[in-house]
This record gives sequence, structure tokens and C-alpha cells, in this order.
Amino acid sequence: MSDASFHLVLFGAGHVGQALVTLLGQLPCVVQWVDAREALFPATVPANVAIEATDTPEALVDQAPPGAYFLVMTHDHALDFLLAQCIMRRRAVGYFGMIGSRTKRVKFERRLRERGVAAARIARMICPVGVPGILGKAPSSIALAVCAELLQQPPPASRGWD
Repeated sequence: MSDASFHLVLFGAGHVGQALVTLLGQLPCVVQWVDAREALFPATVPANVAIEATDTPEALVDQAPPGAYFLVMTHDHALDFLLAQCIMRRRAVGYFGMIGSRTKRVKFERRLRERGVAAARIARMICPVGVPGILGKAPSSIALAVCAELLQQPPPASRGWD
């Protein structure tokens, strides 16, 4: 999709991921939807969504195009942390968000610092994700808040980590 406004690598095919893909399917973006649990993916997805069923999702971080967006919303905190480490090592990240609580963020910040990740890079990780003010906990409400946050990102020429 050459007129895509962003390329998103979405880790997690749970309820929120499914609700988010429904919304993103209506937008000018490309979505790589990644999860090891192949059975969770629906039989059909929007034309701008590609399913990646893999046992090594972390390998896809380095394969994403420069300026790619990364959104981590898996069912496994250990996998979330592995993906966060891989994304933090990568250059040319357009956006990195992770579903979770403020407590999760504090724990991940500490662990990333212990592994030598610079504070400035950690500060660019968005966790919890989603625009503020949407209080619903239903997957569709969370997906809407996250989609709105993705749409608020600056244009390609001005975004990126380095």
C-alpha cells in the first residue's frame, strides 16, 4: 500500500488486537499482525492487514521498514519485555506503544535501564497506550483509544527515534 500513512507491527491477536485491526482496516496504513497463536486470527482480515503466525515474533522487529510503528499487546509479560528490548535496540522507530498499567511501565523501565537502555529511549515508549479520557475497559473502547493515539503521531518527516 504505497499511500499508507504508517506501517504498524501489531503483536497480539487477543480481543483488543482483533478490535484494533477492525478499525485499522479502514485507514490508510499497513498492518503486520503477529502472534504465535494462529487459531486466534479470524478467517478473513482487511486488505491492508497481513497475518504473521510465528513462534519467533521478536525476529520481525528488525525486519520492519524504517519508521515502522510497533504496538505490543500480547498475553505474556515475558514476551512483552523481550519485544520491548528488541524494539529499544532498533533504530528508525516511528512509534512504540505497549498495553499495560503504569506499574508495568515502571517495572519495564527499571529492567530496561538495568540492561543498558538509555533513559531517553525508554521515555519514548508509550505505556499505557491510548489517548487519555477514554475510560472504558471493553476491547473496542481500548482499541478506539489506541487507534486515536496512532492517528495523532506526527507526519513521517518529523517522527522517528534516530
